[in-house]
Amino acid sequence: MKEHILKSLPGIPVLVAVLLMAVAAIWLFISGVAPDSSGPGPDNAGIHSVGQVIAGVVLAIAAFMALVGLYKLEPNQGAVLSLFGKYVGTVKENGLRWNNPFYGKRKVSERVRNFESGRLKVNELDGSPIEIAAVIVWRVVDCAEAVYNVDDYESFVHIQSESALRAMATSYPYDQHEEGQLALRSHANEVGQHLKDELQARLADAGVEVLDARISHLAYAPEIAQAMLQRQQANAIIAARTRIVAGAVGMVEMALHELQKNGVVHLDEERKAQMVSNLLVVLCGERATQPIVNAGTLY
Repeated sequence: MKEHILKSLPGIPVLVAVLLMAVAAIWLFISGVAPDSSGPGPDNAGIHSVGQVIAGVVLAIAAFMALVGLYKLEPNQGAVLSLFGKYVGTVKENGLRWNNPFYGKRKVSERVRNFESGRLKVNELDGSPIEIAAVIVWRVVDCAEAVYNVDDYESFVHIQSESALRAMATSYPYDQHEEGQLALRSHANEVGQHLKDELQARLADAGVEVLDARISHLAYAPEIAQAMLQRQQANAIIAARTRIVAGAVGMVEMALHELQKNGVVHLDEERKAQMVSNLLVVLCGERATQPIVNAGTLY
């Protein structure tokens, strides 16, 4: 059900009219119950009182009904109006407003809201259990859909957010294993956009717009956290060693090239192999090497 905007009357003039009607009703009632002293004799007492009392009562009922039609709307708030269960329209004008007193009124906030989901335990793409939570920023954009399409739109948003978070977490691995692969830990923006689109598709029928969705907590489950930490440390060590060896080989190649280009020394293949071995030990070792001075021949 799509909403349509309904016009309303300013409430201040109606409130003034209600006060005047109330004053007039009180005056008619008091005048009607007062004895009529216009003519002599007991038969002339209160001859016009019944009509004035009835007019005062009718005017008081009209003032009360008009007062029931008054309601207040704050900024970023809408009122969904219905007549005996039938949707009439939505009023979004701020301040004191007035509509048909028989209209039922339900106010809906259109302010921006946010909440953090609970920490969910799910299996990521590779099957490893992880803990994940997200912060969702949302607001109501269609008051009629929020009221009539779902029973409780706030509870609906919370439940669908957790469901979408579970579905999103199973679509990505925790860590990136291949070049260009999206992962939960390394691609926060892409994963957040996926979560936002997934949520918007689920909440569109409830008149809700998702403004932002971000992962607020991400970790391996406690039972495998230590093992995953060791794997991450091993991967980091391998990557560092690979980088060191690649750099050392480049430096050795550069050293041999400079020695041959400048004619400093001429090395045969055996001496080159020994020199390469010594340089790699020096460059790749974790501790500082101790130099040994050879005063004689290399052999």
